[in-house]
This record gives sequence, C-alpha cells and structure tokens, in this order.
Amino acid sequence: MTRFGPSGLSSVSCESLPGEAHDSDPMKPQLESLELEDTTELTGVGLTPVVVAHVLTFTTRHRFELIDLTQRVEELVGKTGIGAGVALLQSLHSTAALFVNEWQEALLEDFRTLLEQAVPAEAPWRHNDPRYSDCDRSNAASHLRALLLGSSAMLAVRRGQLVRGTWQSIILAELDGPRTRSVSLQILGA
Repeated sequence: MTRFGPSGLSSVSCESLPGEAHDSDPMKPQLESLELEDTTELTGVGLTPVVVAHVLTFTTRHRFELIDLTQRVEELVGKTGIGAGVALLQSLHSTAALFVNEWQEALLEDFRTLLEQAVPAEAPWRHNDPRYSDCDRSNAASHLRALLLGSSAMLAVRRGQLVRGTWQSIILAELDGPRTRSVSLQILGA
C-alpha cells in the first residue's frame, strides 16, 4: 500500500486476507484498522422506543437572518432521557431553511453573500411575475435559496447528547422575514 503524507509518498506493507486480492492502487483509500466502540449500553436493547416532539417558534426581525438553534436543541434532547437515537429538525416553511455548519461571524456573512450571488433577488423569476404567479410577496429568491440550503437536519443522539463535530452548529436561515417561524423537532430513541 502507498500512502501520501507530509513527507511525500512512502510505501507501507499491508497483507491481504487469505483469498483476497491485494489492491495496489495508491489513490484508493485503504482501511488499516477499524476501532469499534462497544455500543451495547447505547442501543437501548430491551427498552421501549420513545418519540418526543416539540415545535420551536422564533420571531425574526430581518429579511435575512441566521439563528443558532444548537443550545436550545441540546437542552431539549438532554431532558428527554433518550440515551441513543436521532434528533430530526424540519423547517415548517418553504422560505426558511435548516443546515449544520460552523457559527462564525465571517462565515455567516459569507453564507449571505453566497446566497445573494447564487440567487439574485432582482432576477426575472416567474414566481414574482403576476403573469405566471398569484404570489404578491415577490419572494422567489427566498424559495430558491431555501431549496439550496435544505429544510431539515438529522443528528445522532449518543449518551443523551447530540453528536456533532467541534465546530458544528444547527442553523435556521430566515430568508423572507420578518416572520414568525416554526421548526419541528422530533427526538427518537431509547
């Protein structure tokens, strides 16, 4: 097997299992070791599955606004008593999106810039044209931006806590505010 590292290419021997062909493609990732966590206590074997549902409501103040939901969702997950499962969040609107990414001021501005450049509000969208649509909000760009970001997020729950990377936050994107927005949160597990 060949590995690329800080010092360049180096050869590492890797024995194949009996009857298994040795793949010498240096660009194909090789599995060297697999550490399995004993999740017996986490699976809830023998426990009754539980579903806890919430609807979170937010009132936004601006046309475009980002809201960090992470702390609130973590609190609600912690109160359920669910040790292992999933948390599913869903925006209940077609012009508000949900996504997971880093909550950092410069990056949040970059999100806004990306959306404005990818979907210009002043483009001749049919949804804004009374010849094609009965919508009087002129919010086609909001719908299209929500389409790009997505309307839901699912995160694992382990040991009663959300499983997420160090810098990951759950973010609600208001794309057509100000409005009152609702997010469905379902926590499933045992």
